[in-house]
Amino acid sequence: MEVAVNLELKTLNVKQDITYYNTSNDSLVSIVLNDWNNAFADKNTPLAKRFSDEFYRGFHLAKAADRGKTTILNLLDPNFIALEWERDGKNPDYITVKLNRKLAPGEKIDLHLTYISKIPNDKFTRFGFDQNGGMALKNWFISPARFEDHNFIKYNNFNLDDIANAVTSYEIAIKIPNQYSITTDLNSVSKDVSNSDYSIYSFSGKDRTDFSLFIEKQNGFRTYANESIEIATNLKSKKIDEIQKAIIIDRVASFAENFIGKYPHEKITVSQIDYDRNPFYGLNQLPSFISPFSDDFIFEIQFLKTFLNTYLQNSLRLDPRKDNWVYDGIQIYAMMKYMEENHMDQKMLGRLSNMKLFKSYNITNLTFNEQYSYYYMLMARKNLDQPLGDPKNTLIKFNEQIASKYRAGLSLSYLDDYLNHNIVPESVKEFYNLNKQQQTNRYDFEKILTKKSPKNLDWFFNTIIDSRDIIDYKFSNVSRTADSVKFSIKNKTGFYAPIPVYGIKKKEVVFKEWIEPKTKDSVYEFDRKNADKIVLNYDNEVPEYNQRNNWKSLKHIAVTNRPIKFNFAKDLEDPFYNQILYLPTLTYNYYDGFTPGIRFSNKTILDKPFNFDINPAYSLKAGTISGSSAFSWNQYYRNSTLYNVRYSISQNYFHYAPDATYLRLNPMVLFRIREKDFRDNRKQQFLFRQIIVKREASEFITDNSEPNYSVFNARYSNTKTELIDHFSFMTDLQFSGGFGKVSGEVEYRRLFENNRKLNLRLYAGSFLYNKTNSDYFSFGLDRPTDYLFDYNLFGRSETSGFFSQQYVIAEGGFKSQLEPAFANQWMTTLNTSYAVWNWIELYGDIGFLKNKHQKEFFAYDTGVRLNLVPDYFELYFPVYSNNGWEIAQTKYNEKIRFIITFSPKTLVTLFTRKWF
Repeated sequence: MEVAVNLELKTLNVKQDITYYNTSNDSLVSIVLNDWNNAFADKNTPLAKRFSDEFYRGFHLAKAADRGKTTILNLLDPNFIALEWERDGKNPDYITVKLNRKLAPGEKIDLHLTYISKIPNDKFTRFGFDQNGGMALKNWFISPARFEDHNFIKYNNFNLDDIANAVTSYEIAIKIPNQYSITTDLNSVSKDVSNSDYSIYSFSGKDRTDFSLFIEKQNGFRTYANESIEIATNLKSKKIDEIQKAIIIDRVASFAENFIGKYPHEKITVSQIDYDRNPFYGLNQLPSFISPFSDDFIFEIQFLKTFLNTYLQNSLRLDPRKDNWVYDGIQIYAMMKYMEENHMDQKMLGRLSNMKLFKSYNITNLTFNEQYSYYYMLMARKNLDQPLGDPKNTLIKFNEQIASKYRAGLSLSYLDDYLNHNIVPESVKEFYNLNKQQQTNRYDFEKILTKKSPKNLDWFFNTIIDSRDIIDYKFSNVSRTADSVKFSIKNKTGFYAPIPVYGIKKKEVVFKEWIEPKTKDSVYEFDRKNADKIVLNYDNEVPEYNQRNNWKSLKHIAVTNRPIKFNFAKDLEDPFYNQILYLPTLTYNYYDGFTPGIRFSNKTILDKPFNFDINPAYSLKAGTISGSSAFSWNQYYRNSTLYNVRYSISQNYFHYAPDATYLRLNPMVLFRIREKDFRDNRKQQFLFRQIIVKREASEFITDNSEPNYSVFNARYSNTKTELIDHFSFMTDLQFSGGFGKVSGEVEYRRLFENNRKLNLRLYAGSFLYNKTNSDYFSFGLDRPTDYLFDYNLFGRSETSGFFSQQYVIAEGGFKSQLEPAFANQWMTTLNTSYAVWNWIELYGDIGFLKNKHQKEFFAYDTGVRLNLVPDYFELYFPVYSNNGWEIAQTKYNEKIRFIITFSPKTLVTLFTRKWF
């Protein structure tokens, strides 16, 4: 390639010659070329849709100048005659070149291309042009795709660093202005500075699948070299001198060479961008003033993770999307071995583990390597884990970046511990060396492991790698003598995997034996060695679903009750204790005032089947006891679209008026359904509940409504949401002694290419029968009475004043307060809003409502909506309605409506939805 860099236009003008060797056994009539830079061309590419699925707004809102694209000027054959090529509209990131003749096995062909690469802004993926005038370049050029199993691999760019290029040798000349420098992991050949305005750098690289290129005004990279490799890095570091850095870098590079194999290239870049794209998630990301780790350890763990990732990506000739688990497995497995060699005593919480304040927490006792299993188990307990062998692009983001990556490393560590013959490390080295000779796939790695192992490993590949089957064992029929212990094992899930049994005496391991419980009636007997407890999977080698059933006391066989342990706030699950977590709470409503309380729960960081949450509180304004409680049981179905059934009962006791309390009981069953594709954002729910309400009489409430009532509610919802499109459908059925009603709601949101946003909501509801004599159970036009107590209304009984202006998107959905405000027969409304600039929207509502003995009433209103944070913080300013020009009327401030959500759990979903 000859590349001329235009930093003002953010373009690369490329003249490229490709000599393509057909190393396959097939005759080729076409060649596929990857063009991943063109994935940034518009808002409808697969990459753009991926951004939308993960709720990233930046790309959709970006200007055309910030996007990238590839403009191919010509594509010629060896005789410089134009070749026919096509770019599928749905797949803009690769092109198919039709050859003028068949390319037989062993033959080669020359292609000549001229094109312009418009580089995108780095705010989308961190690669691209930056605000300082430089560029960080990855996947910016056109390259031949990988050929495997008689076909070219055609992958879209999903921002996953998994381009499947053919192994290629490069010769590149790059022309840049003199005041800029270049850093790359290619070999430097020459530098021509004869021109006063620009320099021409020449680089080469042999047998590579990709390379990185960094163009900067001020070179931020420092180079470190040992006898084997030259390392250029710009990783940020605080309070670490160059000598410390050099020692750490040399230690990591030497370890990688000894443990994995010699790097096949002379240079490697370890950039801050690569780390930021895939950081080490944990406490090391905290600001330095509260970080529990030293600055040099943080730099070491960041460098280690990024170095190993780049080391493997540039060496292994795998399909990086289909065989991704091999990359992840070797990387994390190597990190675990490095920590064992160099930081054996390092804890997950660093120096916090030494503080008396945290000694009672289970999380402080975990070693640094033990945290990996908890990140995986976080997803397994949510029933969101995915098979390690699944392609990378099918993984939800948390699995792709964290849980699956860590489990892959844990799985190799598990296999290593089980085989116990240095088989896994030797297999890693042999496989790594095989990649220097030929293109490989995951099955080459599996063949090496199988060949070296004295035991059958089918269970490892079938269960651990290619399924999401869970492992869960427990003891049964335990007996002991002074010298021996005898037991059988119950397999709770039916999926076989070997597991270690430990004998523990006063927290010290006195024996460890691997067992292989392949039959239900297997009985095991071991020397007791004075053990007072036997434990399955004590060091968490096996990715086991539930460790709370893994131990038996040998002092008192019949006694299995765990002692209770209290912890403040949160902790990891401790299998040897019944944990009760406590945390101060503070809530508010107009009648109770500020209500401090204390929450007691058993909800640790990992989900568990049974949860309780008891929150006694004291209402400062009312001077009475109040509070809430909830008890729930989750039943998960691993291999069904109906993946969760939740049984629960909750209770609330607060004031609903200045002088009156309410008690609400809510037994409920919730069925949750998801698509087979875990990345699909469609979710469905069936909810069945009985709402039982007991209210004290109040002199402030004169609506003749029944103070005590019970309502059966059945509800179905179907929601598919992402950044561009949101669609939801909900039906609701309610029966009580005094009424029966049915309603439905359809909501649609669309973000257009001009960045305007349209919101539509259609609501319709009708009474099946209504024997009540008040509007308490009627449909509300501008705010529901909330007789089911579903909404967090600060002043639910207020009809005037500030708290009456709180708005809830429910039932009629109007913003203006009109008369009649309720419908005791039927209601149909349409709510619309349209963004005119940023978060400023115009809204309009129309509807019909019908009351007994009255004609239908046509309602309408219009106004301005400040949609600051959708569904969480919004303001509504009425302009014109049935009331006339509201903006010109007196006390206009009392007509303004607001939405405010203070619930931390609700707000957190804004940030977690892109991960799950």
